[in-house]
Amino acid sequence: MAKRAAAGQGGSIRARNEARILVAAEAVFAEAGFQGATTAAIAARAKLPKANLHYYFGTKRALYRAVLANILDLWLGALDAIDRERHPAEALDDYVRGKMYWSRNRPNASKVFANEILHGAPQLGGYLANDLRRRVAQKAAVFKHWASRGLMAPVDPVHLLFNLWAMTQHYADFEVQVRAVLGRKRLSDADFAAATDTIVRMTLAGCGVVRDFRSLPHAVGEVAGGRRGSPRGLSYQNHVGSPPPLRGTSPAKLGRKVRQGLSKSP
Repeated sequence: MAKRAAAGQGGSIRARNEARILVAAEAVFAEAGFQGATTAAIAARAKLPKANLHYYFGTKRALYRAVLANILDLWLGALDAIDRERHPAEALDDYVRGKMYWSRNRPNASKVFANEILHGAPQLGGYLANDLRRRVAQKAAVFKHWASRGLMAPVDPVHLLFNLWAMTQHYADFEVQVRAVLGRKRLSDADFAAATDTIVRMTLAGCGVVRDFRSLPHAVGEVAGGRRGSPRGLSYQNHVGSPPPLRGTSPAKLGRKVRQGLSKSP
């Protein structure tokens, strides 16, 4: 009994330390990039001995891949909002708000990803060409299904996703520019609410989607196979302080993500 309790406590300590290291590493990699980041700087940010980083993750490259895996898990979870059984007004609204939540609360995640892409995706090349490409093709099929049912205009689904990524991640990657133009020392919840509602309106209008879809004959109940549903409120403030229902990442998942997705990259 005592041994099991000690083992459980040890696992809890490991999980906490790994989480602290990942948060610190995300910030340092966002600020300095992979080449400029050092394990000493990450350890200092995590307030843990440098030896702990090497014990839990081995090398700086392995830690960097774990950070990328964590980021990808967030964003794959956000894509779950795009489901053929939902109405596009609800799905697109949820997707934009989920992406903007992470731009607001995890801007460093977006910056790390952008930096990786700007440097030619040395760690993510295999993932982008295989896993992400398949995932985008699946979601493109959902948009085409909605268009075939007359629920939205027949827009190019892949370029639609590119534009959604650009609009939502802009507020993380180019936060300095946004603050400068708006004359802010920091962006407020009200700023993100205005940005989010603008992106939602532009997306729904550009895709020819009726926003108040509950009044349509093909409302949520029909699209969901007869199961009545009610859309979430359309205000960004619903997500301030608590995340939308997206997947998180456990330490155990990180290893699988790194092996399955990132190991395909050179």
